[in-house]
Amino acid sequence: MFVLVEMTDTVRIPPWQFERKLNESIAEELNKKLANKVVYNVGLCICLYDITKLEDSYIFPGDGASHTKVHFRYVVFHPFLDEILIGQIKSCSQDGVHVSIGFFDDIVIPPESLQQPAKFDEAEQVWVWEYETEEGAHDLYMDIGEEIRFRVVDETFVDTSPTGPSSAEASTSNATEEVQKKEAPYTLVGSISEPGLGLLSWWTNS
Repeated sequence: MFVLVEMTDTVRIPPWQFERKLNESIAEELNKKLANKVVYNVGLCICLYDITKLEDSYIFPGDGASHTKVHFRYVVFHPFLDEILIGQIKSCSQDGVHVSIGFFDDIVIPPESLQQPAKFDEAEQVWVWEYETEEGAHDLYMDIGEEIRFRVVDETFVDTSPTGPSSAEASTSNATEEVQKKEAPYTLVGSISEPGLGLLSWWTNS
């Protein structure tokens, strides 16, 4: 679920921090820049693990700050495909079940990846697994707040960095721009369509 990623960056330290140890100032600046941010094709950055190398620091004309090239390792949330995770149901919609694991909310389980047969209850706004038994079908509701075990089957990264307007984009409507702004930079797709997956309460030992 968590991986160590080697990164390189040039860190700017303002003059009023020169009295501090260089490592402490750099660690603080790196966490300010990266913590809780999604790096494209890398994952959700959590915190600095360690600094492996500091190169020479430079002060450029017109800028009293020091600029240091830093090699470091960062703790990143990036589950591997087929990894089993446990989260909580955040909401349900026609698009599927939306899951949160506390610090990360952009997880969706699409309808075709639910335990089958499944149906969406419009009145309750929840998905229901129509579990077949010898006595007939039993409706097992996927209520909001319930703990759910799922398998990671896909991931999507979206480059949300700002881009300059072009002639083609100039004619787009404001509504389209708003939709693009709300797009999540990193999304996980899950599945519960196999035994042992789904709500934890479904599989408790009697």
